[in-house]
Amino acid sequence: MNYMELLDREIAKDNEFKLDTYPYEYSGDLNTFQIYDFDRESLTEVVQRSQSAFEQFRHTSSYVRTEILLKAAGLLENHSETMAEIISLEAKKPIKAARQEVGRCVQTLKLSGIEASKLEGEPINLDVAPNGSNREAFTKYEPLGIVYAMTPFNFPLNLALHKIGPAIAVGNSVIIKPSEKTPFSSFLMRHIFEESGLPEDVLQIVTGDGERVTDHLLEFDEIKKLSFTGSARVGKIIKSKVGLRELTLELGSTSPVYITKDINDLEGVAQKVVNGAFSYNGQVCISTQKAYVDEEIYDAFISHLKTQTEALKYGDVLDEATDFSDLIDEQSQERIVAWLEEAVRDGAEIITGGEKINGSVTPAIVANTSDDMKICTNEIFGPVLVVEKAASSMDMSEKLNASEFGLNVGVFTNDLKRALKLGNALDYGQVLINDVPTLRFDHMPYNGRKNSGYGTEGIKYAIREMAKLKMISLNYE
Repeated sequence: MNYMELLDREIAKDNEFKLDTYPYEYSGDLNTFQIYDFDRESLTEVVQRSQSAFEQFRHTSSYVRTEILLKAAGLLENHSETMAEIISLEAKKPIKAARQEVGRCVQTLKLSGIEASKLEGEPINLDVAPNGSNREAFTKYEPLGIVYAMTPFNFPLNLALHKIGPAIAVGNSVIIKPSEKTPFSSFLMRHIFEESGLPEDVLQIVTGDGERVTDHLLEFDEIKKLSFTGSARVGKIIKSKVGLRELTLELGSTSPVYITKDINDLEGVAQKVVNGAFSYNGQVCISTQKAYVDEEIYDAFISHLKTQTEALKYGDVLDEATDFSDLIDEQSQERIVAWLEEAVRDGAEIITGGEKINGSVTPAIVANTSDDMKICTNEIFGPVLVVEKAASSMDMSEKLNASEFGLNVGVFTNDLKRALKLGNALDYGQVLINDVPTLRFDHMPYNGRKNSGYGTEGIKYAIREMAKLKMISLNYE
């Protein structure tokens, strides 16, 4: 069963729902599938409907918005296996990883509902200022308007819900543009929201060329915020175009981890690093890309890494035993192989992996690299782990901070003094002690520094960035 048939089964069985009301064409033959390319006229209509929906939705109570989000979480949980299959098929994600994503999506919606009921201002004591007596003042949060969200292929539903959930929690309307590679989970999610009571047009989906669609939408003042997850290159272009609108950019990283010689469970830490590096073929913005290992444990650690990496199984995405499958497209495969070949020509050593296998690349461990190699300076977004020795005398805060990225960093150590020192010295949005940098919980703050982003995600924090703060003062003298 392909993903179009899954959509037919779950959505089109409702006689009132027509597939042709969604922006794609499908005649039953997957080869005839075609995403609509929204033009200026259709985008204008989308914005008008979205603004009209916002004018109504902004007045709904926190209770109503909470109920919608919690009901959507329940319905998604009921459809979790179907949604996992759709994600697996469209994103080429092993089914066990797709199920994990759906589980996180349910949690993201629940957190959005909970935080919707907790969003409140605070009293302001104006009489601490001269002539401030006889006034009562307070702050409150209000919705922005239309939030335009752009999401990538790698977590097609959860990254979308990290934008949709907080936006709805405040009372905004949302226009979302999913990756052209992975639009179907968003379509099914919109249907789930409709079944949960979300008013018509509060959530709309647009498709087409990302740059062109974005340029057209940014012509409308009704778009009050843009939230984008993707590459640093595109993020910089977007930042130059948004003007005075609110903006959140989540742009990825090279996600290093430092392993000190005082750790106890070498094999267990190696397993965490392997999972962090090669889950979903490394196509994760916080995939563990670099491991700096104390020279005294380097050889033993490499041995564990190699054994565990070579045990990973390639296979079909719907096979329960599959650890890694095909990459998202052929271009990604060719780029990764080319970067590895270039590194080897410049003196790097591939300890294991790095070979083409159907549409994928076998998970690669690379050593003897130099800092100017692409696999060290650029986000690989593929199954490649760079491993290097760290001398005990090396200043690791300086080494780790030398990157142009600053999203997540991991440190494994049993030395509390070292942990606190590095935690405060590292210029990253998230410093994870005794965890790989690939760790993310959906309620934690998630923000990048340097080329890793702008603004903060994480449900509670994203909600405040999708709202505007107002103070009201009453002079009763």
